[in-house]
Amino acid sequence: MDGNGRWAQKRFLPRVAGHRQGVEAVRTLLRSAAKHGVTHLTVFAFSSENWKRPQDEVSYLMELFFKALREEIQKLHENGIRFRAIGDISALSTEIQTLIADAEKLTSGNLKQTFNVAVNYGGRWDIEQAVERAANAGSATDFAKHLAFADQPDPDLFIRTGGERRISNFLLWQIAYTELYFTDVLWPDFGEAEFDSAVQWFANRERRFGQTGEQVRSVAAVKA
Repeated sequence: MDGNGRWAQKRFLPRVAGHRQGVEAVRTLLRSAAKHGVTHLTVFAFSSENWKRPQDEVSYLMELFFKALREEIQKLHENGIRFRAIGDISALSTEIQTLIADAEKLTSGNLKQTFNVAVNYGGRWDIEQAVERAANAGSATDFAKHLAFADQPDPDLFIRTGGERRISNFLLWQIAYTELYFTDVLWPDFGEAEFDSAVQWFANRERRFGQTGEQVRSVAAVKA
């Protein structure tokens, strides 16, 4: 969800105004994803590298995350959405950790959709901690079972807003065959129409997973 700060600066507003508007874009994203039948949705809210940002901005982001979760968790629950926080949450405040635990417990039985919020997350961290856990369990060759998303399907579609064309340490193991969609639209402006465009682009992709196009199309023809 890239471009909050630039969105605010273009309007001669403080960067925090962009982050506030970014929360509204998340609400829109949840509604759009539900409309398209998306069962698993993950947003990259705060990376393990974001601690390097100015301290006042980091503090505000943590406050905004706490406030948004506290205000939205009941709505998520009422809509059958399971909430998960993915990342090294031990670095977060005790107050935030408690709220996360309560939110995950409240929504644990919801099946309509899983909404993952990656906070203090990094793809390299995920792989490293999975290897360590696997080694401690005596099964180092089976480390993928210990990844943060081990109980969820690999993502089909990766969307990055804001004009950057890179992964930035997100889901490094899981996106091996994910379709990558990049857009210049800044995150606060990424509304339902933009999400629809991304889904339409994805629908027109031919996903081969190592096979030839002819193989994929022949299988599709048989299923049809």
